Amino acid sequence: MDVIDALILGIVQGLAEYLPISSSGHLEIFREILGLNLEGSEALEFDVVLHVATVLSTIVVLWREFVPLCKSFFTIARDDNFFYVCKILLSCIPVAIVGLCFKDFVEQFFGSGLGIVGICLLVTAALLAFAYYFRNPAREAKEGVKGHDITWLDAFIIGCSQAVAVLPGLSRSGTTIATGLLLGDKRDKIAQFSFFMVIIPILGEALLGLKDILQGEGVSGTVGTLPLVVGFFASFIVGCMACKWMISIVKKGKLIWFALYCVAMGVLCILW
Repeated sequence: MDVIDALILGIVQGLAEYLPISSSGHLEIFREILGLNLEGSEALEFDVVLHVATVLSTIVVLWREFVPLCKSFFTIARDDNFFYVCKILLSCIPVAIVGLCFKDFVEQFFGSGLGIVGICLLVTAALLAFAYYFRNPAREAKEGVKGHDITWLDAFIIGCSQAVAVLPGLSRSGTTIATGLLLGDKRDKIAQFSFFMVIIPILGEALLGLKDILQGEGVSGTVGTLPLVVGFFASFIVGCMACKWMISIVKKGKLIWFALYCVAMGVLCILW
């Protein structure tokens, strides 16, 4: 992998992690386009760096909301912020079960061609379209529908949708946000919750990946320091912009455009 490849993949990860178009699916697509065949520790090393970069971009963009949550949780203050973090932890249980018990099964779908990616992108498009027409902004304004705060049951259901979205091409942000909208949650609340709930799984996956790298599992070798640095900063900078943009998009209810994009890209992947 050279610096240009790392830059492109970093930009793709930063955009697709927040926009409802699937980061894992688009990384598969661009690796195919660029002719990259990273295996073992090389792929693991690069993926860990990109995912940590997007986590940091979430924390930076939502810093004002993130700090009070940490203070309340670690001081065990029984306020709304404390219970909000508890809901985030509850939402992480399903994806943790999938990661611990079905990791090998899920990994079979990665690197197996773009057919699976294309099908999952079409599923993402269907979810986004259904959520858009179910929670149409014009109809909501006319009927006075404002949505409600995320409940404990909502948090668990959204967590289940995140667990399903580990497949390449099935957008994590798109699936969780669409699920929240279908449950009747407030638009601004569900976007923020969706971005916060991914922090713990990504950091957990990064730690497991780091353990495997240190233990020398997989093919020996390294991506190289410069490509890792370029990929990290590209993913972080673009991720900060995409995070802000996505929150604004969800508030305005413009997810239908991403559904159309996922349909087009899904068909192209299947034909490819």
